[in-house]
Amino acid sequence: MGIAWVFPGQGSQKLGMAEPLLDLPGARERFAAASELLGRDLLAICAGSAEGELSDLNDTRNTQPALFVIESLLVDGLKAQGRSAQVVAGHSLGELVALYAAGVFDAQTGLQLMKTRSELMAAAGGGAMTAVMGFDRDQLEELVTATAGVVIANDNSSAQVVLSGSPEAVAAVSGALTCKRAIPLAVSGAFHSPFMQGAADAFAEAIEAVPFADAAIPVLSNTDPTPESSGAALKQRLRSQMTTGVRWRETMDRFSADGIATAVEIGPGNVLSGLIKRSCEGITTAQIGGAADLGL
Repeated sequence: MGIAWVFPGQGSQKLGMAEPLLDLPGARERFAAASELLGRDLLAICAGSAEGELSDLNDTRNTQPALFVIESLLVDGLKAQGRSAQVVAGHSLGELVALYAAGVFDAQTGLQLMKTRSELMAAAGGGAMTAVMGFDRDQLEELVTATAGVVIANDNSSAQVVLSGSPEAVAAVSGALTCKRAIPLAVSGAFHSPFMQGAADAFAEAIEAVPFADAAIPVLSNTDPTPESSGAALKQRLRSQMTTGVRWRETMDRFSADGIATAVEIGPGNVLSGLIKRSCEGITTAQIGGAADLGL
């Protein structure tokens, strides 16, 4: 029975999340390399001790590189122990860590891509996102289809999705939808929607010259949750990720269909583990968030 490695995205970050990793080989060096690339102290930002402009961990320009550094270090620790997976998948920015874990590009390339991605997304403001829980999917899809300017950005499970689009359209759908809860998210833009087209075009141009090797482990992408190993195909999927939804519900369905027995969430928190526990009967979950979880 197989093992899946899954990588969380924005929303899983928390102050102090770097501390449990600092004893890992190469940890301080990778943080230093990221800080040099960004022009600010990423380790201090993770600790909450940074000051001045761009010192908030929750700023997407910090969140995305910080999560990449942490999750990639944990991948290195697992591989150093001879551990591997049958398939990898990441939620939103976690897809770039999944590509790193699969050997599609190296850590420095991943950091540069994450810096570019986060800056483009931060600059593409002017939208809203709302999480809705406990709804009738037919009603939701009818409302989204009938309302211009809103899409399902994150299809996280049968009972949880995130809407994205213009503030008016998102409010109209979430207000008309019969659901248990609707929670507006504190984000700077309408991520994973057509509002990101300009950012997506710029990111596609940025990755054009970046070599993507074929994956050593099949990757389930957000835009197409079917196993893929071709570097060219994985690059094409990544190009459209900013404007299309995160199809995590279908990703979890794929785990069940392909006989995955254990899903290991690599990174801070247990958001993806919780979704898998509630959605995938018979799949065991585990979390790797620091050196202690690796037995180090």
